[in-house]
Amino acid sequence: MSSDPHHTASFGFRDVPEDKKQVLVGEVFSSVARNYDLMNDLMSAGVHRLWKDAMVDQLNPQPGWHVLDVAGGTGDIALRIARAARGAEITVCDINPDMLAEGVRRAKGEGAISWIAGNAEALPFPDAEFDAYTIAFGIRNVTHIDKALGEARRVLKPGGRFLCLEFSQVKAPGLDFLYDQFSFNVLPALGQIVAGDGEAYRYLVESIRRFPPQAKFARMIEEAGLARVQFRNLTGGIAAIHSAWKI
Repeated sequence: MSSDPHHTASFGFRDVPEDKKQVLVGEVFSSVARNYDLMNDLMSAGVHRLWKDAMVDQLNPQPGWHVLDVAGGTGDIALRIARAARGAEITVCDINPDMLAEGVRRAKGEGAISWIAGNAEALPFPDAEFDAYTIAFGIRNVTHIDKALGEARRVLKPGGRFLCLEFSQVKAPGLDFLYDQFSFNVLPALGQIVAGDGEAYRYLVESIRRFPPQAKFARMIEEAGLARVQFRNLTGGIAAIHSAWKI
């Protein structure tokens, strides 16, 4: 999908031309693809695994469902869904080929999972194709969040479920200061030591701070035409699950 080179989009704390963000984000995820789980372990002290379990529990996938997992290239969510609902069909769509390759490697044929390269803002699927749409730690990296949400609604069947897990705004008093200190001072250094790319981790921390807080993101989901929007905070608001339905 083309972007206006005269408009800007956030890339961490920097604003860059819209048509450059996708390339820059792609470079970040190509760099961290082989260490993606490690990246999330560092960013969440390992708790992201519990958050992803909670997301799939909330989805409650059923055999026979066709589920689309967007920006899920390494297969974390898809594999959880496949194990929770034997007989479900899962399609992983990710714009980054390195992330998809990592997912294929990890899945090793487990479950009915297909892997497709595609842009969250212009999904390569027909209308009303899926029973559920999931996206975990991916939507803050798209250039136009509103377009990605509109595409989510388009590809869902009537009655289909939308679930988004994303780092969010800390709500617990005192935890916000500690989290900022860890995120900005410790995490990039750890990323450099462990994964050899401190700047990628710095971008990821900054992108979290630029992402809309819970209530504002909920309104964006409603504006995209999805209904019964709710969110619940996880670990004091470090992350949140937003849910909605297509009616």
